Amino acid sequence: MVDTLVIPILKILIVLNATLVAVTYMVLLERKVIAWAQSRLGPMRVGPYGILQPVADAVKLMIKEDITPTRADKWVFTAAPIISMVPALIVYAVIPFGPEVNLFGRRVTLFITDVNVGLLYIVSVASVGVYGIILAGYASNSKFPLLASLRASAQLISYEVAVTLTLVSVILMAGSLSMVSIVRAQESSHLWYAFVQPLAFGIFVIGSLAETNRAPFDMPEAEQELTGGFHTEYSGMRFALFFLAEYANMIVVSSVATTLFLGGWLRPFPSVAMLSVLDVVPSWTWFLIKSFLFLYFFIWIRATLPIANLVVTGIVKVVLL
Repeated sequence: MVDTLVIPILKILIVLNATLVAVTYMVLLERKVIAWAQSRLGPMRVGPYGILQPVADAVKLMIKEDITPTRADKWVFTAAPIISMVPALIVYAVIPFGPEVNLFGRRVTLFITDVNVGLLYIVSVASVGVYGIILAGYASNSKFPLLASLRASAQLISYEVAVTLTLVSVILMAGSLSMVSIVRAQESSHLWYAFVQPLAFGIFVIGSLAETNRAPFDMPEAEQELTGGFHTEYSGMRFALFFLAEYANMIVVSSVATTLFLGGWLRPFPSVAMLSVLDVVPSWTWFLIKSFLFLYFFIWIRATLPIANLVVTGIVKVVLL
């Protein structure tokens, strides 16, 4: 009963809580990094160096008045942000954070479950999030959110095709759809797939920027012409759920990229004996470091000069158009 019920429930609780905490502090990290890049301080008022700013934001959003437009479809209006948030959380069911370890005298795997179609599960579940955006614009009963939701869904679907096709190269290399097996295949080949399939990795990164509405693909939230985008009519915690979903999807994309192209929990260059000293670092730590670097890249693209956006846009035109 412990192995089949208690341990899986504990894993789920740990992953969900860690993800929600990471999402809230991703907002702080982005504000700080962009501030440093632009010679500013960022949040400094709440807590030492502003580290309690996410707590203050959460409290403010929870006590803020939650307004529902009179002519909106109330049930769909409420369900839309939930539909956007939930897929980003349940994707973690098949993402491996590390191999099997010995914990308190019991062999425990550092992932919730390993299914033989794990990659297909991720693609399928992640695709559901676009329905939340479409329903948000539709249920608001306003032309501007509706136009913005159609714009956002068109972008998400178009780039999702390119991202999904890049995953075929990973499947062919690993010979499996299991996320754990893909990491094991990179261990046996002694080379990360980012080096074997650099074009696929580049397209995956660019498509991930577009799917998460990150700069320079933040057109669906163009404030100048859409007054905020598909979530214009939202306020309070329902408004916050859309942003939590965006940052949660950023973490999901980083975790998936780490697993598929950067060796997952493997240390850098596992076949090089000279680097065996790196084995003292726990495997799950390597996973977190790689995911963090990928997230920092997301923020760096947004924080730097417009030339970075021009470079990425130019690559997109050459590769995808």
